[in-house]
Amino acid sequence: MEKDNKVAIEVSHLSKVYKLYDRNRDRLKEALHLSKNINVREHYALNDVSLTVNTGETVGIIGTNGSGKSTILKIITGVLNPTAGDVRINGRISALLELGAGFNMEFTGIENIYLNGTMIGFSEEEIDARLQDILDFADIGEFVYQKVKTYSSGMFVRLAFAVAINIDPEILIVDEALSVGDVFFQNKCYRKFEEFKKQGKTILFVSHDLSSISKYCDRVVLLERGKKIGEGAPKEIIDMYKKVLVGQLDKEVNTKKSADLSTGTKWKDKMQLNPNKDEYGSGLAEFEDFCAYDNTGEITNTIIKGEEFTVKVKVRFFETVQDPIFAVSFKNMQGTEITGTNTMFEKITTGTPGAGDVMVATFTQNMSLQGGEYLISLGCVGYREGEFTVYHRLYDVFNLTVISSKNTTGFYDMDSIVTVSKVEE
Repeated sequence: MEKDNKVAIEVSHLSKVYKLYDRNRDRLKEALHLSKNINVREHYALNDVSLTVNTGETVGIIGTNGSGKSTILKIITGVLNPTAGDVRINGRISALLELGAGFNMEFTGIENIYLNGTMIGFSEEEIDARLQDILDFADIGEFVYQKVKTYSSGMFVRLAFAVAINIDPEILIVDEALSVGDVFFQNKCYRKFEEFKKQGKTILFVSHDLSSISKYCDRVVLLERGKKIGEGAPKEIIDMYKKVLVGQLDKEVNTKKSADLSTGTKWKDKMQLNPNKDEYGSGLAEFEDFCAYDNTGEITNTIIKGEEFTVKVKVRFFETVQDPIFAVSFKNMQGTEITGTNTMFEKITTGTPGAGDVMVATFTQNMSLQGGEYLISLGCVGYREGEFTVYHRLYDVFNLTVISSKNTTGFYDMDSIVTVSKVEE
């Protein structure tokens, strides 16, 4: 469907300021004008943010935690009032923010469908016309006639999502809501999302899932600490976001050499690390430094699917060891080990480092894993006097976010070449 230039959402110079008090009673004192010596600090959740979403566009908003993403959606949908600025909406909105926030736990599922539909502005007849679509989408069977307080959390979000998504909105506002339910229901949600895009509906989409941002969005806005710092094509803004994550956006960095620093900042200081990593070892060696970097040489926790990337480690030895084995492995967020390799598997001779020696190992490969989050573990092991010995292990030491515009079934992409042709009778 061809897009026009009609404005669906216009946000002008939007700010949201919260007052922060040292003590709770100071808030009351200020409200009652009881004291002039109250220490009040202002926190800008949003600071002079403007953006325009045209009819038929899918616009994504990304940013770190606390950047203002959810705040701007809540102001657009009327959940919050701005401190300053204006929002103009042209079209009926359905918001997938806090699913089920308007549900009455003492009502049945059916009663809540009508309650929510009425709150949105539908007549009973209009809800009747959409009821079967809502029930089919939620797929919770006879539970729809039971009180919502008896539902499992999964059934609750399925019904809430079904109500929000099936009211035929002109504008859809989504905040991390596409990951509800099990994998089959998530697939149904994404199919509905794609259907909305094909129908030319306007979508404003907030997500930490950069793969979905890359796949679905026509344009992306980057927020940081309440300010808009970037806007443009998905790949361009995702690249900016990667620099924000490692504090490199405002620094002049020679990215081709950024993984080869020999002095000053350690590689790992430019990575997002897991504060709850698990580590142990005999003390014969230690991981002194490590990182991942992409095909431009930029140290990052974010890799584009299909592109080359490298995991690099630096190990210092405290005694002489023979043929140390360097290893790297990948787990999904559920803890399942997906893949990994080591210098022994790869038939790499590592020699006999002595006390004080430092060795660097690099693991370079194409990213074939599906879009998502992965945890990286590092190991330096070997055989000492015939016994297998762990010199140093770092489990789940950092994460890698894989950005993908095309996911297939399972853990990795077979990179299949597929052809389809019509047989002439």
